[in-house]
Amino acid sequence: MRAGYLMAAWAAFVLSAALCGPVFAADAQNFPKVREFRLQMAMPEQAVACIECHKQQTPGIFADWADSGHARSGVTCLDCHQAQPSDPDVSQTHFAYYGKKEMPYGEERYRIPISAAVTPKDCSRCHPDQAEQYAGSKHANTLEIIWKIDFWLNDGMNNAVERKTGCYACHGTVLKLDKNGVLSPETWPNVGVGRVNFDGSLGSCTSCHTRHAFSPAEARKPEACGQCHLGPDHPQIEIYTESKHGAIYATDGASYTWDSAPGTWTPGVDYRAPTCAACHMSGSGGVKSTHDVTERLAWESQAPLTVRPQDFKPFPAKTDWKAEREKMKSICRQCHSKAWTDDHFVNADAAVLNYNEVYFKPAKARLDEMYAKGLMTKKPFFDENLEWQFYELWHHEGRRARMGSLMMAPDYAWWHGFYECKHRLGEFMEGTHKLLESGQKAYQYPDFPGAGGSTVKPPEIFGNKQ
Repeated sequence: MRAGYLMAAWAAFVLSAALCGPVFAADAQNFPKVREFRLQMAMPEQAVACIECHKQQTPGIFADWADSGHARSGVTCLDCHQAQPSDPDVSQTHFAYYGKKEMPYGEERYRIPISAAVTPKDCSRCHPDQAEQYAGSKHANTLEIIWKIDFWLNDGMNNAVERKTGCYACHGTVLKLDKNGVLSPETWPNVGVGRVNFDGSLGSCTSCHTRHAFSPAEARKPEACGQCHLGPDHPQIEIYTESKHGAIYATDGASYTWDSAPGTWTPGVDYRAPTCAACHMSGSGGVKSTHDVTERLAWESQAPLTVRPQDFKPFPAKTDWKAEREKMKSICRQCHSKAWTDDHFVNADAAVLNYNEVYFKPAKARLDEMYAKGLMTKKPFFDENLEWQFYELWHHEGRRARMGSLMMAPDYAWWHGFYECKHRLGEFMEGTHKLLESGQKAYQYPDFPGAGGSTVKPPEIFGNKQ
């Protein structure tokens, strides 16, 4: 009886397999790629040596690492810093420790080549998607962008010291070695978002996830972005602080859940009002998280003339602004109605076009007229007062007006923005009228302070073609 039952069951199974086989095969085509994870929890003795030595020599570094997700996952110093012996940036000074018996673990058997500069390529071993997204962003390519558009660099109007302590601290340096094979102080230390690394990768993940905690919570807070996005020319952190979003964060931010797993940070559950990362990077409302801050933007609000991201000539985005605007609206609709969201962007777009048509275009046309009539000289920029007036119209007041409107900060939209645009444009036009009426050329500064920076574009980015 049992044998007969088994035979009948087997026949039914074979028949169903024959009927359903092609369906299974078709469904298999839709299966996502199986992700592979491999973590060795047991540390090699060289990794133990790193940890124990740094525990004594640099206890702050050890404490940050010990409290990190990396440590909880068994990721050690070597997993990030280990280099190939042939790598150009292998630390020679670090090798010296292995010959010092008085140092903890100062023995040759613990000798490992390491590099101080950990790069996105290193991080991509465990975070490939994030590294790929970041590589295509304006952050990663910011050195290329500023060398294409920045007068300070191209005309050599600031010097190496000013660039290293200012511009390159945020934008990044091109890492170089000195004559002794050690990272040069001219380019190091540096964690700029567009740093050019020896392995060809761009940027530094520690710009936002500071070492050695590498905390997602830290990068989600507005203060992380406010390290660079502040001041007269791009005051996003000040704008955020003035906005309702910032006011709610100031009130309730301590109660937010900051350490949710990537891709699960949810409005209304983990936080009440968004931060910079919530709007521009985190996943929400069916919109996937991204490390490409170029996404979700419908305007290049930092450009002299506001254009769509794909029309920004120094670095055209590989996106469609309408699709990206819809992503941003989807983020907004997690907390706002459709009508509120749509109307906000109607007003924001109107402010952008107001800046373009009323302020920038008339000023640019007048500047071009002054150059054409020989009343001002194009090169170098900043050697005439009216060039400063034009520059600050778009680079300072114009940016504040646009960004304040887009990010809901009325004081920046008006008093720090359009009000100042009116003042600046009035002075600019008055100055140009006087020159046009008199036919006199603009006064040129004979001794420009702090100039002399190299005007050679980095060959690591542009090749040998200038």
